[in-house]
Amino acid sequence: MTKHYNITITGKVQGVWYRKSTKETADQLGLVGYVQNLDNGNVYIEAEGAEAQLNKLVEWCHQGPEFALVADVKKKEDGLKDFTSFEIKR
Repeated sequence: MTKHYNITITGKVQGVWYRKSTKETADQLGLVGYVQNLDNGNVYIEAEGAEAQLNKLVEWCHQGPEFALVADVKKKEDGLKDFTSFEIKR
């Protein structure tokens, strides 16, 4: 069953290739949605796909790319938006 997660990552997560790494991870997991930097320094993800794959993405978010220092990851389930690909929003 397809689910939709809104994920917010806090910590040192901008300027460390977090968005690019998230896209690569989401693509490998077969997820669709987007990732973007927020003005407050956080990273925000909306992702859709199989629950098992979404949970793998959330698990990956706790670590992130090599130079990220993740303080917290919050996820909440939301309604489907029927994304067709995974994008990096600028």
